[in-house]
Amino acid sequence: MGSLLIFSSSTPLFYTPLKTKKWQLFQVNPNNVISARAGETVNATTTPTVSFGFKSLLETYSVNVHLAEGRKLNVPLIAPFTIATSRLDKVENVAIRVELSNGSVGWGEAPILPFVTAEDQSTALAKAGEACEFLRKSRPATLSSVLNEIGGILHGHKFASVRAGVEMALIDAVANSIGTPLWRLFGGATNTITTDITIPIVCPEEAAELASKYRKKGFSTLKLKVGKNLNADIDVLKAIREVHPDCSFILDANEGYSANEAIEVLEKLHEMGVTPVLFEQPVHRDDWEGLGHVTHVAKGKYGISVAADESCRGLLDVQKIIDGKLADVVNIKLAKVGVLGALEIIDVARQSGLNLMIGGMVETRLAMGFAGHLAAGLGCFRFIDLDTPLLLSEDPVLGGYEVSGAIYEFTNARGHGGFLHWDNTAYMELDRFSAPFSLFCMELDNKQSYRNKGSRERSGVKRKCDTTTSSAAPSAACCAHLKSQMACLCQYLRNPMLKPYINTPNSKKVGIACGVPFPNC
Repeated sequence: MGSLLIFSSSTPLFYTPLKTKKWQLFQVNPNNVISARAGETVNATTTPTVSFGFKSLLETYSVNVHLAEGRKLNVPLIAPFTIATSRLDKVENVAIRVELSNGSVGWGEAPILPFVTAEDQSTALAKAGEACEFLRKSRPATLSSVLNEIGGILHGHKFASVRAGVEMALIDAVANSIGTPLWRLFGGATNTITTDITIPIVCPEEAAELASKYRKKGFSTLKLKVGKNLNADIDVLKAIREVHPDCSFILDANEGYSANEAIEVLEKLHEMGVTPVLFEQPVHRDDWEGLGHVTHVAKGKYGISVAADESCRGLLDVQKIIDGKLADVVNIKLAKVGVLGALEIIDVARQSGLNLMIGGMVETRLAMGFAGHLAAGLGCFRFIDLDTPLLLSEDPVLGGYEVSGAIYEFTNARGHGGFLHWDNTAYMELDRFSAPFSLFCMELDNKQSYRNKGSRERSGVKRKCDTTTSSAAPSAACCAHLKSQMACLCQYLRNPMLKPYINTPNSKKVGIACGVPFPNC
């Protein structure tokens, strides 16, 4: 009879009191089950068949969260990122960190893209805070149960990006806990992927310059953003063909065309002798009739596949696409549907014969690393569009996958391997007013630090806490806010930026005056 192993985040996973055989991961079968074979030492006296692929891990791993927090993740772009429906000048996402009681840490990211994701950064940060508070207060439960609860808190498309970020962090923490890279956990098909790279809406000269640069770096597939001006789009295509004649094209209209305009583009490209490998989201997300019409013409007349991206916002949309034969491909983005939602859609799409594409918003290597591991592990994606970290002027992520031109290689030993210097993220930048007011309340008794602040910041603190001297009593609002922050105060205390004024006798007076014990971390 087989044995069921229950893994817990509250105890060391690799503790081995008996000198017996340890079971090590070595391969994954097609059913997403990671097998193991005899190696060193293990916590058993027999030789059971061990399997804990992602699906089985959902029910066998007990999650006990010690810390969880979301912070702003702001990163500059090399150049503005313009598509048919929006323009992005800088990345303003939300990073999420989850630490289990056994010390294992996981990282996630909620990307924000105007007019595409439903959340803006402030909303995403607030909802991430709600989810993280739930995780900190929750009792140990199976991974499946915890993820389902998160799905209830962050329900539907409205909070899909935040849900994805929290799911990423939890799953990454669990994968780190069991010592398994995500690509193995998700199926183990391969540990490498090859991505396309995107050229946003720019003038023909700039597009040609980018195409030439990407050709030298080894990119064979260019994803060209179109849909704002039909004639300008054709001019850009011609310019790119001159400098990169052998490249494969993906056209992404981001809902920018009408059905007739989309077909006109295909006709003009046919006259030029250009056949895109894919035409992504040619019409508005709710123009189902137009999407089906373009798909029928593109495939039947020109042999070109059409992908649904913005039209694919959940399982019901995918089922509608399948039933009506409205597209040949669906673009899976974790920020649109979450991690669990993506896995559900992938299963349905594969059973129907629908082809799969994986993409992302404008993300750092945290979210892209997770999506890349998923794509590599499953090995079922015909199109891979995970390039946006290459468009950032800075890379805040440490560790993670290795990049060689268009090829990503996942060589990390566990999880997705990427992490941040948490104390350097935007959430702790006091000069941008992003620290909680409870920290300012505690700082007020340090007169020198208070005097060094700018006038706007001093007035904001004074309004909230109504005190400027060590002898004044903190206001009721200040005390209430301080109490609300106690669950995560220890995280602040560990931050070197805050130690100069938090760990002082005067700052502790505020806690005493509010009736809040100052934590000993």
